[in-house]
Amino acid sequence: MKKETFEAEPMKVLVIGGGGREHALVEKISESPAVSKIFAVSGNAGISQKALCFSLKEDDFPSLINLVKKNRIDLTVVGPEAPLAKGLVDVFQEEKLSIFGPCRKAARLESSKIFAREFMARWGIPTPEFTVASSLSQALKKLEKETYPVALKYDGLAAGKGVRIVSQPQEAISFLHDIFEKNIFSGDEPAVVIEKALSGLEVSCLVVTDGISYLPFAAAHDYKKALDGDKGDNTGGMGAYSPSFLLDEKTGQIIEKEIVQKTLRGLQKEGIDYRGILYFGLMLTEKGPFVLEYNVRFGDPETQVILPRMKNDLVEVMQATLAGRLKEIRLEWKKEKAVCVVLASAGYPGHYQTGEVITGLDRVKDVIVYHAGTRKDNNGNIVTAGGRVLGITGLAADLQQAREKVYLAAETIQFSGKFYRRDIASYPVRK
Repeated sequence: MKKETFEAEPMKVLVIGGGGREHALVEKISESPAVSKIFAVSGNAGISQKALCFSLKEDDFPSLINLVKKNRIDLTVVGPEAPLAKGLVDVFQEEKLSIFGPCRKAARLESSKIFAREFMARWGIPTPEFTVASSLSQALKKLEKETYPVALKYDGLAAGKGVRIVSQPQEAISFLHDIFEKNIFSGDEPAVVIEKALSGLEVSCLVVTDGISYLPFAAAHDYKKALDGDKGDNTGGMGAYSPSFLLDEKTGQIIEKEIVQKTLRGLQKEGIDYRGILYFGLMLTEKGPFVLEYNVRFGDPETQVILPRMKNDLVEVMQATLAGRLKEIRLEWKKEKAVCVVLASAGYPGHYQTGEVITGLDRVKDVIVYHAGTRKDNNGNIVTAGGRVLGITGLAADLQQAREKVYLAAETIQFSGKFYRRDIASYPVRK
């Protein structure tokens, strides 16, 4: 008797978010043979080339649910942290809708620096000594006992701008006034973590976990400061490269045993079912690796150098994660190195202009251009619509070749006020 075969139904996928990370997700998801159509909320000019975009707010949960049900979307992928922190995954799960990302309780690892630090302390995860303040007077009093430099970390979400490393008391006082008196992060009850600033090299390590099993992603190194030589203000990220050469085999084993496994064990023992991406922002010090922060989603711009090197079908990995079958997956990576350089608007991460026409996109070759802060104007032009405008990613056999591709494209693309760092992937690397 002839054996019947059944083909899987084509999938519809929704990606929530409109930055460079989400464009990278859309591009990778579009490679999956299982996917027939991609939707995005709210998307950007680049995402709209591969997805049907809807201008909905990321925290308008009823409208998102209606969109998914009306279009019979099979899987929703959450890019940014804010919807996760507000409980989007929980709401979708109540409606029996498939969604990739951690629940609200798990998302506190990113949405509250205080919760994260106290969680690490409970489970013996390497983290700096810290203290907590919930008022300006309390923070100033605790600062008197600190030796500089000191790291001040706003408790809530701040788009990568809530951390300040200060070397003088006046710098610390000014930042604390911004948090508690000016309320620059619009928090209901502002609070800060005060800790000794660590010295060393930073590296980003991501894993995907189904709550029990986990798989490490390729490591990356990102550049948070706005200007060359790691000067200027903190940003959401001005570039990255992967793989990171900062990790040798021994350090990698320590990170897995002392940080990744302890974190997942702690989540399990506290009854937190974590399914999705868990990002570890690490500092490699003379005393070993320490956790600077957790993120509960893909990094930005780390995603733009990790996903292009990934051989696997990302949708298959996500489905296995949600089904608790991650142990059946083996991740594979391309040998090529990847470099991403972010083109930003003048003034970023402070005030910047938008609406500037972008030219040269049709002339760049042999790179991937991920859109972040872009949109189409009424004349059909692609214009700037954010602080970080584009992320240019190049792949090559070595980092220098990848850098040359990227920086040639960075010079070709033009818009008024464009600036970018010229030292991405020039350090710290090993040849």
